[in-house]
Amino acid sequence: VTLGWAVVLRKLRQFQELGHTAVLIVGDFTAQVGDPSGKSETRKRLTAEEVKGYVDSLLEQFDRVLDVSLAEVRYNSEWLAALDMADVLELTAQVTVAQMLEREDFANRFDAGKPISVMEFMYPLLQGYDSVAVQADVELGGTDQLWNLMMGRVLQGRYGQDSQVAMTLPLLVGTDGTQKMSQSLGNYVGVTDEPGDMFGKTMSIPDSLLEQWFRLATMLDDGEIDTIVSGHPNEAKRRLGREVVDLYHGSGSGAEAEESFNALFQRKEVPEDVPSHVLGTDDPVFLPAALAAAGLVQSNGEGRRLIAQGAVRVAGEQTTDLEVTRASLVGQVVQVGKHRFVRFE
Repeated sequence: VTLGWAVVLRKLRQFQELGHTAVLIVGDFTAQVGDPSGKSETRKRLTAEEVKGYVDSLLEQFDRVLDVSLAEVRYNSEWLAALDMADVLELTAQVTVAQMLEREDFANRFDAGKPISVMEFMYPLLQGYDSVAVQADVELGGTDQLWNLMMGRVLQGRYGQDSQVAMTLPLLVGTDGTQKMSQSLGNYVGVTDEPGDMFGKTMSIPDSLLEQWFRLATMLDDGEIDTIVSGHPNEAKRRLGREVVDLYHGSGSGAEAEESFNALFQRKEVPEDVPSHVLGTDDPVFLPAALAAAGLVQSNGEGRRLIAQGAVRVAGEQTTDLEVTRASLVGQVVQVGKHRFVRFE
């Protein structure tokens, strides 16, 4: 779960605090279809096994923001898997192909001659049917979900229910300063990131994002935000980092993360608590795989990319080698980016 996801989740938490029942729908069925929102090509579908593997982890992370124990957690396979062919045909009869092609991403792909599967047309129908199944009064989502949320309103009316209110929230721009925060793009801060990582990533955002991040990623009021962002950008960014870390790790943790950041980047020190990882027996060592095994990158591909970009250092020296000798790694600290370290044993 990223800080981008947390924008919607924290708004849902406010509904909880005001006495409303938060219904958290786990899209275990629709994930197997693949949300086409904002996509220029057919999105990869997940298997049932892959979906199941994500659910427990997601709920644990949601609990960092929501009070999951007070929420009504529903799995949309409960009602979607139970639909028979007559039900599906009845559902598809509620919307025309012309209406579907009013949706920007579908329209762009159609105009460009790119394929759109009938299954992708089903996604907004199935998500809309979620609102029918739980008889939603309000549905929350990012601005990129507006079309899907409005489909819920349409279907509720067709099925004789009062139409829900669709509430959208802005999309948090990622640390790259250009695209929305996304794990797949690597421009994210996760709510379970360690305090030092969370602070360091926040310090890396461009100054132009300060106001948006303060408004969407902290609990400060508008007046205080206006005062902070009118000051020096570096001081504002440090305040932002402390606020974000405190929000997810507790009061005072932001100041500790800032001190660690100062030690690491201002005084050029290596952290005292660098984790260790035992190398395999291969010699030479394929460095991207070693980085992935140590948890410094998510995949061999990411490791290759960061090495090519000069973002990997061994014993303080930049390397662009994909293969290195085992002896050159044993006992050395390897750094990826600005704030990821491991000592190979």
